[in-house]
Amino acid sequence: MNIATQIKNYRKVQNWSQDDLAEKVFVSRQTISNWETEKSYPDLHSLFLLSNLFNVTLDELVKGDLEKMKDELSNKKMNQYSIGMLVTMILMFLSLALLKRIGFYATLPFFGLFMLGMFYCAYQLEVLKKKLNIQTYQEIVDYMDGKDVNRDTQKQRKKRLMFENVLKVLGGLIVGLLMAFIALSL
Repeated sequence: MNIATQIKNYRKVQNWSQDDLAEKVFVSRQTISNWETEKSYPDLHSLFLLSNLFNVTLDELVKGDLEKMKDELSNKKMNQYSIGMLVTMILMFLSLALLKRIGFYATLPFFGLFMLGMFYCAYQLEVLKKKLNIQTYQEIVDYMDGKDVNRDTQKQRKKRLMFENVLKVLGGLIVGLLMAFIALSL
């Protein structure tokens, strides 16, 4: 990504080491190294600090990366895992319709297989979101598009994500139970 090169070049122009820059941005030297080697991406707060330190606009710092971020947010692989998760969930609950026809023990392998498929897709989706740093990308894209940027602290973000995940699980459970009820009444 362009931002890695930008950070490295601006740091060298200022004649700062990674330690020097890390101290000024309030992160570790390893974090600076990760930014420069594209292992991670600075959050919005760090980007503001970097743009001030380097005396450049945020546009100049991230403009080349903006299109790539938008592409990552609409990543095809994420869509495939999402669809895979939905399809396997539907098949899992439809397999319950077999319960009356072929019995509990004969239905169990189908149900288990579809359930494993659903969990695999969900796990891969979360891994991909973490790898692509989707949260940070979304904040930056929102900011550049003039939208409201969520300014949660790390602790607040974790709490909010946990709450959202609990709601998703409960929502999925309700939908699943409803589908199971419909499937069993067929």
